[in-house]
Amino acid sequence: MLEELNMFAAVVDQSSMNKASALLNLSQPALSRKIAKLEEQLGVELFRRVGKRLELTRIGQLTYEYAVETRQQHLRFMQMVADYKDVGRSTMTIGASLTTLQTTLPDMIWALTLRNPELDIKAITGKTHEIVTLVRERRADIGIVASRIDDASLTCVPLFDDHLELVLPRNHFMIEKGKPEIQNLNGMPMILFSKGTWYRILTDELFDKYDLLPDVRMEIDSFEAILRLLHTCRACTLLPKSYLRPQLLTDNDLVVASIAELEETKRTTSLIHAGTESMTPLLRQWIDEISKLYKGS
Repeated sequence: MLEELNMFAAVVDQSSMNKASALLNLSQPALSRKIAKLEEQLGVELFRRVGKRLELTRIGQLTYEYAVETRQQHLRFMQMVADYKDVGRSTMTIGASLTTLQTTLPDMIWALTLRNPELDIKAITGKTHEIVTLVRERRADIGIVASRIDDASLTCVPLFDDHLELVLPRNHFMIEKGKPEIQNLNGMPMILFSKGTWYRILTDELFDKYDLLPDVRMEIDSFEAILRLLHTCRACTLLPKSYLRPQLLTDNDLVVASIAELEETKRTTSLIHAGTESMTPLLRQWIDEISKLYKGS
């Protein structure tokens, strides 16, 4: 009946069977049969002839109003389907620095896909300056980096603050000596993150500030590998607080030791993008969702 209702509405809109048949690319006899079929289905007359003119009956007017409303509802529904398909094909490319890849990105992707099941997220990793370039050149929609970015061509949205914490095996000798101090790290066997990364630069700045020279046993670009090797090497490490979830520490039989000076190593993890001028509404929505995830943290 939907087809017949649409054809009936077209006849009323055009005030002419001839014009409506031309609009619908249908012969006039075929259109007349469609209207007759609709009248048969409804059991009423929709038109009456006044000379050469067609006039709506009262029930014809009500049917026209219903046909218009039905057509609008159908168009809204089809738009919803199209929007759903568009979302289903939508992708967002995130550039993530090596640090945020391991600390921030997993939870962020989980939260985004939970709210947007059809979202396809692609990740490109690299050092912070490489991620900045990717976003500036629009090869990545957004970037997640462990620092604030001062670049006139980019918008930087602070997400949360982070700092280094000392991580040790539960039976480490330093624990037995009581609360550790920053100078205890001098000569201490340590496994550190690879050079050139943001957190390694932060770590080296800390060592320089307090004249510390730890015994660096390994340099690895994987937080997970570092944690797994601490017991084997009887070493400790400095890792970002955002990575150190309680279950992760429990599973690896590790503890966090508080040192006041480490809280000075505060850095801000930020979202960067190249501006909203040419940004799609969906991308704006996702950026808003990410910002809300960390609001107040």
